[in-house]
Amino acid sequence: MLNKILCVDDSHDIRSVLKISLEMIGGFNICLCASGEEALEKAAEFAPDLILLDVIMPDMNGTETLEALRQQPELISTPVIFMTGKSSEAEINALMALGAIGVLSKPFQPTELAQQINTLWQAR
Repeated sequence: MLNKILCVDDSHDIRSVLKISLEMIGGFNICLCASGEEALEKAAEFAPDLILLDVIMPDMNGTETLEALRQQPELISTPVIFMTGKSSEAEINALMALGAIGVLSKPFQPTELAQQINTLWQAR
């Protein structure tokens, strides 16, 4: 069952929308992180069922963050969904090849996000 989602995005506004969309509307327990480094610090203790990860971030991008998270034994098989503003077919295929269960385009509809995530979760 999907309950805990680790959300990683460098944008304060996106994190605010994620909190409303996933916690208040979707009923999920979420942990918000502003960077890949913060995600690495919090992920193991939070023990997410799913990682929602922005692709384009400063310092450590989404793919680098995923690679680092996969080094933690308890996160090696945690499903991930990427979020990106650049959603060309080639980029989506590359992200899926990294083991993502889905790629969501930004901007997303806050009222539909929880259902989109549930659909990807169930189809994995």
